[in-house]
Amino acid sequence: MSLIAENLGKFYGDTPVFRHVDLRVEPGEFIAIVGESGVGKSTLLNCLAALDDWSEGRVWHGGTDLGALDEAHRAHWRRANLGFVFQAFHVLPHLDVAQNIGLPLLLLNRPDPARVQSLMDAVGLEGLGARLPAQLSGGQLQRVAIARALVHRPAIVLADEPTGNLDPATATRVMDLLCAQTREHGASLVLVTHAEAAARRADRVLRLNADGLRADTAAT
Repeated sequence: MSLIAENLGKFYGDTPVFRHVDLRVEPGEFIAIVGESGVGKSTLLNCLAALDDWSEGRVWHGGTDLGALDEAHRAHWRRANLGFVFQAFHVLPHLDVAQNIGLPLLLLNRPDPARVQSLMDAVGLEGLGARLPAQLSGGQLQRVAIARALVHRPAIVLADEPTGNLDPATATRVMDLLCAQTREHGASLVLVTHAEAAARRADRVLRLNADGLRADTAAT
């Protein structure tokens, strides 16, 4: 099912963060969104995830109008369909690494310790499953967030600067994992990034400004 934004706009008071955003992401497609700091890239991802309300336009997934859902139904939609890599990680401090990564599976009543372990190994967290977030570095927390977003094989993965806290070798490894996991299961991947190396791997690179999304000519 496609993820679609139609004439999407977000305002704070009378000031537009962005407007006239039209986007269609097909299953299995990888789109990178670039743009200047402060232009609203993270806010756009939050709108696509129905975490933020938007001021105009619509967001659709398949036949579901996300704007028509109440908070409880939006949460159920996210639980079933979405993996989100937050720039601020949003790991739960009282859960250990393995529990944080496995949480989406528990919420879906599909616990799978083997799947959790395989993703910990894939992102370089071998042997750290029992550690609490306070015992981890920023780069390790980033990898927890990435593994958690992928563990339940979601139809859509939204990633906000997923390699921002990683060294170049680990960043490459993480991008390999993101690309492999999403394409293996036919998932859509929308990546917000400042990293040219990450953006170059996308099927399409789009630049966000106040008047919408356009193909990034610097990437062609």
